Amino acid sequence: MKKTQTQKIYRLVGLAILTALIVALQITATFFPLKPFSITLALIPIVIGAALYGAGAGACLGAVFSVIVVAMCIFGFDVGGAMVWNSNPLMCIVVCMLKGTAAGFCSGLVYRKLSKTNSILAAASAGILSPIVNTGTFIIGMLLFFKPVLEVWSGGTDVLYYAIIGLTGVNFLVELGVNLVIIPVIVRVIGAVQKAL
Repeated sequence: MKKTQTQKIYRLVGLAILTALIVALQITATFFPLKPFSITLALIPIVIGAALYGAGAGACLGAVFSVIVVAMCIFGFDVGGAMVWNSNPLMCIVVCMLKGTAAGFCSGLVYRKLSKTNSILAAASAGILSPIVNTGTFIIGMLLFFKPVLEVWSGGTDVLYYAIIGLTGVNFLVELGVNLVIIPVIVRVIGAVQKAL
């Protein structure tokens, strides 16, 4: 019984630390953006949390990230996000909440499925899937609910091309690259925490 209580405490402390990291990383990234949207560095602790504590925890950590993103849109700290917020606040909230929550949830599912065979493959897959789901959901949301905004931003170029290449291309590649570089660290953190439990 003590072990179960200790595991619960470790889980709460771990989630609290990851939550604090997500908040700090996302706020920092907002103030050093690649235009027009900031890079999502918070995906790293989301992937770690999803791997350690499961898909539900990944979804919760993704939701924390999403709340920060929505707040940055509302208060105008994220310039592109503020434009989306002003265009349609409700759908801005829906898209922002969905993209982060889904990225965490999907990372947790993939990690759990693949970790039974290979922990490095599981961490790599979760780290790769996270920015794909985050960016993919964002692009789909923008195309479905914010096409007039995209048309203005694209300046006459094809909206789909602009959304994939111009709007999110660089950000996605940087997010993916950072996650790939950090995968060995993610594997070590996960291994160390699992040994401690």
